[in-house]
Amino acid sequence: MLNSMKILTLCSFLLFSLTFRISAQNTGSKKDTAKLGLSLRNVVELANNQSSALKYAQNQHVSYYWRYRNFTKQFLPNLVLSGTLPNYTQSTVPVTQPDGSIEFKQVAYLSNSSNLSLNQYIPLTGTQIYASTTFARVQDYNKSSTTFSGSPFSIGFNQPIFAYNWMKWSKKTEPMVYDESQKNFIQTIEGIAYTATSYFFNYLRIQTNFNLAKSSYDNSSDNLKIARIKKKLGQISENDFSRIELSVLNAQKSMNSAKMDLKNADFSLKSYIGLDQKENIELQMPLLITLFDIDPQQALKEARENRSEQVYYERRLITAESQLTQAKRSSGLNATLSGNYGLTNSAETFPGIYNQPLQQRMFQLTFSLPILDWGKAASSVKMAESNRDLVSFDVKQSLEDFDRGVIVQVEQFGLLKDQLKTAEEADKVAANGYIIALKKFQNGEITITDMNIASSERVTAKLDYINSLATYWLAYYRLRMLTLYDFELNQKIYYTNPMLKGQTK
Repeated sequence: MLNSMKILTLCSFLLFSLTFRISAQNTGSKKDTAKLGLSLRNVVELANNQSSALKYAQNQHVSYYWRYRNFTKQFLPNLVLSGTLPNYTQSTVPVTQPDGSIEFKQVAYLSNSSNLSLNQYIPLTGTQIYASTTFARVQDYNKSSTTFSGSPFSIGFNQPIFAYNWMKWSKKTEPMVYDESQKNFIQTIEGIAYTATSYFFNYLRIQTNFNLAKSSYDNSSDNLKIARIKKKLGQISENDFSRIELSVLNAQKSMNSAKMDLKNADFSLKSYIGLDQKENIELQMPLLITLFDIDPQQALKEARENRSEQVYYERRLITAESQLTQAKRSSGLNATLSGNYGLTNSAETFPGIYNQPLQQRMFQLTFSLPILDWGKAASSVKMAESNRDLVSFDVKQSLEDFDRGVIVQVEQFGLLKDQLKTAEEADKVAANGYIIALKKFQNGEITITDMNIASSERVTAKLDYINSLATYWLAYYRLRMLTLYDFELNQKIYYTNPMLKGQTK
């Protein structure tokens, strides 16, 4: 009869505990409805749409856009109006007399001048051509006279010979700089997605750890309640009861520590993706995974076409050649051929300038040839040659490292599928083993040591599974970042900058 009462009492307590647990779960589920559930894709999209890192990338992209626009405009014809309005002078100046003597004369005059010129550069040859018209007016206060002069029409050119043509080289490198910025913009956004994925799994790992710690605390508390009844019935030793009490304290300490970690992770994630700190969120385990194979050669092909490194390496080679050419051209003969043809005249009235103007012609060749520089020019050339060879070697090595990095990443991604499946199965086995161990412990079939082992295995397996998920998804987004190619949709990755909406190239 006594044993029956003991069993009845124990069953009543277990029923009460089960009812309480179900009620608590229902209450928790109501609270969860107020939480914003975020999947991995949600977090990545938020980061790619509103994070501060995205704003920085957009502004940097805009800066390069306007740099390129400014570069292209400097080779278009430009119309310039310049002049001096007015120029008043009153002073004493030395004047050379016909006999060679010098006398100081008092002068006082007001002059005005203007020049309207149309200029055009030809990048291929480095030539400058221009057309201009000039006008000047001088009012002499000492003589009480006014004189007009000017050139109604004038055309000319300046042609460097054997000189370094910076325009020719800039026409090669500046479009490449802009192309790099376009690709870097896409790479940066994919890098944001990669970083957001890292934040996501860090949060998910801590969130899962907190949930497991809370579950362990709740189960330990239930175990303690059962142990107290068993102690009254004399079915448990003082040593085992003390160990159960200790397990509750340890579980509570682990839960409190996990709760603090969760708050820190919550702040970091929301700050990065630009989410309101007051938002109550809960991350969802990314269980729906499409496992697929990637052809290494296709990945390498896309990486070479889409990444900015290829353009950057090519630009480095061109820049090195440009510096070598500049060193060679600066060390030898430099000459400039200039020519001008126009009409000029002076008169006492402004219309008189245009009355039968005289022709003006100018054709000249200026040159500069170093005779003795103590080997400075030769050393400059040697230094430029050495730099070019160094750049060539560095670029070749960097290209090989780049290709190898892409291939290795593809191979590692292929190996992660089996690892992920194994971790998933281990998680299921450990979770099921924990449930069985919990029931056996509450029935008195196993010791607290066995229970703790099962709990530890459950935590380890769950975190290993999350780590495997994190490794898989980080490898996936890193592969996207390395190739700028979406292997799920089989298309190149492209993003537009809303800050450049309405602008044309």
